[in-house]
Amino acid sequence: MQLRLHSRYQNSAGQRVRIVLNLKRIGYEYVPVPSASSPEYRAINPQGLMPALEIDGRIVAQSLAIIGLLEELYPDPPLLPADPLDRAEARAFALLIAADVHPINNNRVRKYLAGPMGASEAQVDGWYRHWIATAFESLETALVRRTRTTRYGFTETPGLAEACLVPQMANARRFGCDLAPYPLLEALDASCRDLPEFVAARPEMQVDYPA
Repeated sequence: MQLRLHSRYQNSAGQRVRIVLNLKRIGYEYVPVPSASSPEYRAINPQGLMPALEIDGRIVAQSLAIIGLLEELYPDPPLLPADPLDRAEARAFALLIAADVHPINNNRVRKYLAGPMGASEAQVDGWYRHWIATAFESLETALVRRTRTTRYGFTETPGLAEACLVPQMANARRFGCDLAPYPLLEALDASCRDLPEFVAARPEMQVDYPA
């Protein structure tokens, strides 16, 4: 089975997938995408979003769909806990990042705010920080309300929650967000962001990272 991940170094959705590929020890080819709007990439992924996983010539888009496929094809180590309710809580945690806060704070939204909407740089930054704070309050509460103690967020080894959280925390730091109100998120991020699988997935470790 041949896997090719089409993405860009600073795309946090692609970083989620790279983390999972590394956690599961899956070999893959990283294919840098200079522009998601280019005709060449649109021919691969008509959605025009990153990443896209090419697997034996077929294309799967959307990071959580890709991660779900990888979990089914390579179930060990698992990304989710065994208990159905715990699994639902872990998925909800990940979806709050991947489906709620990331889509409204990504690069194309910020460009639209600054361009056609005429928002100032300060207003765009304020937009970003507002939605980060809203999401992180909910994520912190989700960790407080856990009924089972685990080494990581919801599992004994890093899983789906951490693969989504670590890139989002890095983005929040990049935009100067105040993370002091979220000690559990900071602790969870610190517990795994320096693991080899997470380090190898960082933007600066990718071949298309600017020298």
